[in-house]
Amino acid sequence: MKALPNILTSSRLVMALFMFIALAAAAGAVPYVSEQLTAETQFRLERWAFYAFVVAAVTDFVDGWLARKLDAVSVWGAILDPIGDKILVCGALLGLMALGPNPMVVLPAGLILFREFTVSALREVGAGKGVKLPVTLLAKWKTTLQLVAIGAEMILASWSAFGLPPEPALVGGFTLIAHGLLWLATVVTLVTGAQYWEAARKALV
Repeated sequence: MKALPNILTSSRLVMALFMFIALAAAAGAVPYVSEQLTAETQFRLERWAFYAFVVAAVTDFVDGWLARKLDAVSVWGAILDPIGDKILVCGALLGLMALGPNPMVVLPAGLILFREFTVSALREVGAGKGVKLPVTLLAKWKTTLQLVAIGAEMILASWSAFGLPPEPALVGGFTLIAHGLLWLATVVTLVTGAQYWEAARKALV
């Protein structure tokens, strides 16, 4: 039972990879698959990608809780968990951009990706010098905001795939919510990035 949290974390990596490949295939970016891509197949891939994203996001909340509940917190789990988060978020954002140009997604997605890679680099440099950058409470909320916002953006990008009504008022209202959540997640992401940068600067001086 104590291996269950790490199994869930590892499954998040697999589902994140599947989600990205499904979105890339739906966008016509996978060789051979793209040549036989029909509208129904594209919609099916988009739905599968979203379902994989949701399941992977749920494991992000469950694995940590299980690790504490089962007293199964491990070094391996501590390493895999943030990696799984970043792969899920980055894979989803790249997949969204592959589906089609959306100016309202490109800028916040780029800022989030920039922050994630920068903090990962800071952690690696800090680890080499014996400096730890613990995850803050705001950073945990940041991950939650990112996942909710990206999930909303995936629904918006795959609106027809889910058979949702194309009513302008409904689509417009959901668009405002999805983009608003994404920009809120971006702001929180940048704030936590600045906090990590300042912590690393002070520790490495």
